[in-house]
Amino acid sequence: MSPDLHEALDDWFVQEVLPLEPMLIGFLRHHCREIDDVVDLRQDVYVRVYEAAEVGLPDNTKAFVFTVARNLLIDRARHKQVAAIVALAPSGDLPDAIDELCPERHAIGRQDMQRLEQAFFELPPKCREVVELRKIAGLSQRDVADRLGITEGTVEKQIAKGIRFLADALGAYRSKVKTISETGVA
Repeated sequence: MSPDLHEALDDWFVQEVLPLEPMLIGFLRHHCREIDDVVDLRQDVYVRVYEAAEVGLPDNTKAFVFTVARNLLIDRARHKQVAAIVALAPSGDLPDAIDELCPERHAIGRQDMQRLEQAFFELPPKCREVVELRKIAGLSQRDVADRLGITEGTVEKQIAKGIRFLADALGAYRSKVKTISETGVA
């Protein structure tokens, strides 16, 4: 994607998606008990929305964001049900597919987290600081801007830039892993 298209996508994200954050957080809080889940889900929503927008902008941004959020909540509920089955059932009672799937998913999850952590430290220092304060420490956009002496618009742009970079890094990593697993060539 050209730099101009990334900038246009960043602008769309800042203007159309980020203003929905209060409603999105309210929606997620209504459906999640733990605040950590809300923060993680919000980030997952942003990543998926941004990745999908690279292919084409949705006609109705609000409906699209909340559809993504709903689907993530459904996925998480399904995952928790499988995890509960695995935790409660004696290992001999589990179907073979679950035994084979769970360790693989855990390994993939650990690898994805390692790649995201590596990519986080590859972010430009100012962008990394903004992402850390806003998305990890959970400071408000205004608090981040005040703390760093920058405008809220700059915070929004740095967040969009950081999310795009992390999503691209994870996507590239997954493509590489998929290619290696399919061809056996690194």
